[in-house]
Amino acid sequence: MGFSNDWLFVLTAATLLIIPGPAVLYIMARSIEQGKKAGIVSVLGVSLGGSVHVLAGAIGVSAILMTSATAFNIVKYLGAAYLIYLGCRTLFSKSDRTTSEIPKAPRKKLLKIFYESALVEVMNPKTALFFLAFFPQFISPSAGSVTIQFLLLGTIFIILAFISDGLYAVLAASIRKRILGSENSKLQNRITGYLYIVLGIFSSFVSPSKT
Repeated sequence: MGFSNDWLFVLTAATLLIIPGPAVLYIMARSIEQGKKAGIVSVLGVSLGGSVHVLAGAIGVSAILMTSATAFNIVKYLGAAYLIYLGCRTLFSKSDRTTSEIPKAPRKKLLKIFYESALVEVMNPKTALFFLAFFPQFISPSAGSVTIQFLLLGTIFIILAFISDGLYAVLAASIRKRILGSENSKLQNRITGYLYIVLGIFSSFVSPSKT
């Protein structure tokens, strides 16, 4: 890979990451639900899930996923159903607490948030499709191992995504403070739940031809 190609990839990837996508919506929902620390942990989980797709793409597993409509649909709808489930669970959970009681409410363990975030990203086939469509544009077979080049691009992308997603997590956490300061604390659950559901519905419309 040439120096110019490296910088072109970084600039293109950074531009794409600035635009909020499904992963960003999920991370922001987590931050609004439980605060900045939970948001950052979800960023780590999403990064781990993205790394799985990078490895899968490098060894050709994602290519198999793309050519199999059945496998694609299974992963797509399981992931969408899981997100919608999270949204419904949040929306319909009993919460009669006041603003002053919110800090004392039971909080989801950060380790569980990490695992759930990683699972959501692993179950998102659009990530695999995007990597397979985007990375080859910057790979040159004559420059050496295609697998190593794919892994290198994937590492760069994951690092950039971590930075971008982290900023969104902090932003969402600041929004949460304003929500918790309002008289109607149920607004927090409504926003979080709707974000999950919208994300799940959005994921269900992904098709192999889209990137």
